[in-house]
Amino acid sequence: MGFDELVGKAQETRFDGWDFGVFGDRLSETDPSWSYRDLVVGAAASATRILDMGTGGGEFLASVLPVAARVYATEGYAPNVPVARRRLEPLGVEVSETYTDDNEELPYEDGRFDLVVNRHESFDADELRRVTAPGGRFLTQQVGGSYMADLNDLLGAAQPPYAGWDRDAAVASLEAGGFEIVESGEEFGECVFADIGAVVMYLRLVPWQVEGFSVDVYREALKGLHERMERDDGMTLRNHFFFVNAVRPR
Repeated sequence: MGFDELVGKAQETRFDGWDFGVFGDRLSETDPSWSYRDLVVGAAASATRILDMGTGGGEFLASVLPVAARVYATEGYAPNVPVARRRLEPLGVEVSETYTDDNEELPYEDGRFDLVVNRHESFDADELRRVTAPGGRFLTQQVGGSYMADLNDLLGAAQPPYAGWDRDAAVASLEAGGFEIVESGEEFGECVFADIGAVVMYLRLVPWQVEGFSVDVYREALKGLHERMERDDGMTLRNHFFFVNAVRPR
């Protein structure tokens, strides 16, 4: 399939929440050695009220339900809110839309949750401490700032504003917000794109990777990348994940 056809189909692809299953085997990556899902399931077993920050379309949260606790979720990307509600409300989860970029305002009273989980979502440590009960836990997996940074370089695009985001930065933020760190981990792996259409789909689905991305603006760079991928049978980039398990002291 040629460049124009691959890119044309990618521009027409419809997405439902953050379901990366639309890529099939055209995008794959190495997973970190820890299982974030197992960490959440273990922590949820003793929780009474759980908040899932940035639930997306509710895909991950649905995979750990049911649990005995009362569960709430937030989502700040407006197109995902109805998707999350359709998926999660039948499972007993109350989904609230948030409106601040870094979750500086959460629609809950002080100390409401004994477990807050956060998969790939921004957070404000002071606001997080406010809604977490004394003795409560914050468990997050984050996409590190160097995730696919080499794609930006290949396209001649600026690095995203979170380029310096890593485990040390997250730990420092949480400690400054009054949390104690129980454990953390950070790893780098690989992402593999099969064709240029998958690259365009990814940049549509994750628009903050390349600010202002459009096929028209980056057409020549995309053509060059397509030729390289045809020659090399795909493209391998670097991924970057970290997790932090923290508690609010009693």
